[in-house]
Amino acid sequence: MKQSIVFIFFLIFTMVVLNAQGGKTFHDFKVYDIYGDPFDLSDLKGKKVLVVNTASKCGLTSQYEELQLLYEKYGGDNFTVIGFPANNFQNQEPGTNEEIMQFCKANFGVEFPMMSKISVRGEDIHPLYKWLTQKTENGKFDAEITWNFQKFMIDEQGRVVDFASPREAPLSDKIINWISSAN
Repeated sequence: MKQSIVFIFFLIFTMVVLNAQGGKTFHDFKVYDIYGDPFDLSDLKGKKVLVVNTASKCGLTSQYEELQLLYEKYGGDNFTVIGFPANNFQNQEPGTNEEIMQFCKANFGVEFPMMSKISVRGEDIHPLYKWLTQKTENGKFDAEITWNFQKFMIDEQGRVVDFASPREAPLSDKIINWISSAN
C-alpha cells in the first residue's frame, strides 16, 4: 500500500513538473525549411539556437545583415540562427518562399537556415511560436510577438531561456554574451 501511495505521489509530482516546464522542448517540433523539406528541430540538440521571425519589407529588414554576421562568426557545432518568415505585420512579407530566399541571398548573402513562411501570432499561430510565446507551453514566460525580428534564445537542451525585442540588434551585448556563455 505504501509503495502504491509513493508511486502515485511520484506520478503526480512528475506531471506537475512537466506541466510547469511546458512539457515540450524546441527539439520536439518539426517544421519545413524554405524549400519545403521537413526540418526536424531535434537535429539541433546540443546547439544554442537564435530563432527570429523575419520580413523582407520591414524597417528592420537590414537586421538580416547582422544575423548573417552572427551566423558566420559563431555558427557551427554550438550555435545557429534560424529565420521564420512571417506576414503578420502590415503585409511586410508578402512573397513566396522562393521569392523570400532569393531576396535574402541577393541582398544580404543569407546562408543560415530559413524556414517556410508561417504565422507567428493570431488564430493561425504556428505551434512552435505558440510554444515560444506562451508560458503555459514553454514553462518560462509569456512573450507576445510585437513585430518582425523578435529573437528567441534556445539553449542546448531545447529550452527557451530569453528573448530580445525586434529593435534589439542581433549583435547586441545581450545576444553575444548569451552565445558566448557556457551552460
